[in-house]
Order: sequence, then structure tokens, then C-alpha cells
Amino acid sequence: MTALSRLAATIETRKGADPDTSWTAKLLAKGPEKCAEKFGEEAVEAIIEAVKGDRTRLTSEAADVIYHLLVMCAAQDVSLDDIEAELARREGRSGIDEKAAR
Repeated sequence: MTALSRLAATIETRKGADPDTSWTAKLLAKGPEKCAEKFGEEAVEAIIEAVKGDRTRLTSEAADVIYHLLVMCAAQDVSLDDIEAELARREGRSGIDEKAAR
């Protein structure tokens, strides 16, 4: 199991956890809108670090983005498996062709 799979599984178990003892449970308890807001904040922070060229800070912010993306998706019952299936569906297809098909 990869670190990403373990993270997704942990997020899933936090859905029913006590918001007073789990940051993930606290985010999920606030609803999908708050989860989306936090994801957006983290994405902006990653963009800032990418523009600055700070590799270490970008790595840290990218990890935050991935975590908050998974929390946001979990809030809408979209699993890592769902995301991986969509990526597999797109695999081997030109990004230009894929975008044109939307």
C-alpha cells in the first residue's frame, strides 16, 4: 500500500471520528464547502511556492494540497479509487485529445 493509499484510508476512517480529536474529522464535519475552501487555500500556497522556486516549501505545500484534495473528495464520497479509475481511463490518451472530448 502506498503512502497515498494509506492517507486516503485514514481520511475515510476519520469520517466518523470526533472532530475534537481529529483535524480531518473537524474539516469533514464543517461540510464540503469548507473542505473545498481549505483545498483552495492550500493550492494557492503551493502556487506561491512554485513561483518563488523554493523546492522544499513547494514539496511541503504540495503534500498539503494532496491531503486537502482527498479530504474535499471524501466530503463528496469520491474515493481515491474513483480518482485512480478516472486516471486509468485517460491513460495513453493525448491530453489535447482528452480535453477536446470534454
